[in-house]
Amino acid sequence: MADTSVPKNTICLWFESEAEQAAHFYAATFPDSFVTSVNRAPADYPSGQAGDVLTVEFTVVGIACLGLNGGPLFPHSEAFSFQISTEDQAETDRYWDAIVGNGGQESACGWCKDRWGISWQITPRTLTEAMAAGGDEAKRAFEAMMTMSRIDVAAIDAARRG
Repeated sequence: MADTSVPKNTICLWFESEAEQAAHFYAATFPDSFVTSVNRAPADYPSGQAGDVLTVEFTVVGIACLGLNGGPLFPHSEAFSFQISTEDQAETDRYWDAIVGNGGQESACGWCKDRWGISWQITPRTLTEAMAAGGDEAKRAFEAMMTMSRIDVAAIDAARRG
């Protein structure tokens, strides 16, 4: 019988050396997020020694992840991001401030990057709904979004109305 406690698909995120710190930050910041296990290297490896944290199993908003401390060889890029849907400005601000305020950096159109280089899209539901509506409503919301770093829910709502 298959072990159903192990996810069939897990996102593996390569960290230089702070997978455990990142996993604990995500668990403290987002709902349905937690650290499952911290696994230490059984022997020396190219970017660490026996006993160092090698992998961390964790969940981010229900998504199974594995953090691998693999050294500086492969940095993160915007080609991968977590998209977090928010209900209102308060939730948008809470996540944005947590990421940017913990050594991260702002980008454009609702994107920011955490201190470990992972990209996040903090996306209010009203923006997603506007884009799905299509037509002039989507165009106005899109044009408003293009002027923003953190998404302003009231401005998107005003753009949707025209």
